[in-house]
Amino acid sequence: MAYQVGRCLLRERLQNAKMSQLELAAKLGVTRQQINKYVNDPPTVMTLQVAKNISTILHCSIEDLYEWVEVGDK
Repeated sequence: MAYQVGRCLLRERLQNAKMSQLELAAKLGVTRQQINKYVNDPPTVMTLQVAKNISTILHCSIEDLYEWVEVGDK
């Protein structure tokens, strides 16, 4: 089974955590604009390191940060 990264779910995870993009940016040591790119720009996929740090801050798994689209067996 193979999967492809789908839509970023960071906006929803932030809402669930009652945290703003600015607050997450401050905790990560990046700009709010960088967080906004993950939220709004589908081609901007976060690195594994960033995803791990965000998932730790938001108390979720890395898999919870994106929709995963099944693309078949590979």
